[in-house]
Amino acid sequence: MGIVNRFAKYLTCIEYPKQKSSWNIAGILKGQNGLYKFDVRNMEQISSGEWAKKGSTKSSADKMVFEFERYWIIVDIPELHKYLKITKTRIVHLEELLKCLDWNIKLSK
Repeated sequence: MGIVNRFAKYLTCIEYPKQKSSWNIAGILKGQNGLYKFDVRNMEQISSGEWAKKGSTKSSADKMVFEFERYWIIVDIPELHKYLKITKTRIVHLEELLKCLDWNIKLSK
């Protein structure tokens, strides 16, 4: 089962893009009321051995999703872009974002 299908279990009112897009699935997180477009892609291991996920400031996704063994981390993309602009950086660690951004969700599996 792919990452999008695994994440879909936590959504209602699911929609998929009709053409290639920067988001993979849209829906409402169970127990919440906001409809969001989610960037749900696997992280990739880079040459340093760290796991990373690329993003774009032109993304039409509302939230970026990170999968871990026991939970999901969901980050607000507009807030992330604002943070990148303020700090004038292009590479950030997820731990740093979780401390600095206000809109984050840790969703248990």
